[in-house]
Amino acid sequence: MMKILFSIRQRTAGTREVLVALATVLTISMWAGPAGAADLRVFSGGAPQSVLRSLAPEFEKATGHRVEFTFALVTAIQQKLAAGEKTDLILLPVQLIAATEKTLPLSTEGRAVLARVGIGVITRQGIARPDISTADAVRKMLLEARSVAFSDPSTPGGSHLARVMVQLGIADSMQPKRISKSAISGGGELVANGEADVGLYLVSEVRTIKGVSVVGLLPPALQSFVVYGTAVPAYNAAPQAALAFVEFLSKPATGERWKAAGFELVGGGN
Repeated sequence: MMKILFSIRQRTAGTREVLVALATVLTISMWAGPAGAADLRVFSGGAPQSVLRSLAPEFEKATGHRVEFTFALVTAIQQKLAAGEKTDLILLPVQLIAATEKTLPLSTEGRAVLARVGIGVITRQGIARPDISTADAVRKMLLEARSVAFSDPSTPGGSHLARVMVQLGIADSMQPKRISKSAISGGGELVANGEADVGLYLVSEVRTIKGVSVVGLLPPALQSFVVYGTAVPAYNAAPQAALAFVEFLSKPATGERWKAAGFELVGGGN
């Protein structure tokens, strides 16, 4: 009987030691922050800048990861990657991700289609808004404008607009009045200060620029949506933070935030 009681006491003491050890580990973890917290480097085109900056603090608070963004013209992002600059996650139009993959191996994990954004018309705040309801109305607006700002044809949006000018039969007429400047480089501000009468940009890039009004999206006959997606470079040996951010951005609960920024959340993988 005494041997049995001694054995029970031993087991009880051992259990107490285990519980004390677990409590110590938990206390240390609480002070140290979430396990596996990491610095997450993200290269992104300029279109989703406002929504990403809006959502990042929530992600950081929930996970302990710290997000560091590099926003630039999509062609500049491609050039950075081609030059060997390192990042943990890429956000670009899906066709540019496909082009990037020809020279930079990308992981099969973390490939997602996030959201799409359309091309809109902006004018200086306070002036009468032009009619853009039809292709003919847009043609009239462009021909009457003294100058029109939109992105370089090397970008998806800019190349589409170059084709629109041809489609409308006004490519030659627009050449002398065109100002080729991206929104991320200050194209919207040209409209705000009157240097350009009209701007044609992805609406997410110009919604928050002071001094301009977003008239609306180009009509369906002239519209082209830019679809943004994600990819993780294959050299990222610890992609957990990147994958968690992609999952966070894809949640239906973020849909209203994307919508407020001018996007439509489309979801799904590519």
